[in-house]
Amino acid sequence: MFKKIILGALLFAGTSLMAMSVGELNKASKEELMEIKGIGEAKAEAIIKERNSAAFASVDDLEKVKGIGPAIVENVKNDVKSK
Repeated sequence: MFKKIILGALLFAGTSLMAMSVGELNKASKEELMEIKGIGEAKAEAIIKERNSAAFASVDDLEKVKGIGPAIVENVKNDVKSK
């Protein structure tokens, strides 16, 4: 029973990013951002830099970040839900 609880908690922690809202996208750590398909260290840092100047109102706002185009925005949309 205890093993199932631990396994469930680990599974939840590993998939929690998949249910991230746009608000959480504005607060996510570099490591959390890097869990999104197509986002590596440099892009995660660029996202953080951009959101420090203005919070993202939608996932589409990520296109303002240097190095992020429509294909990556689509990947993010699959991993992050809108408000």
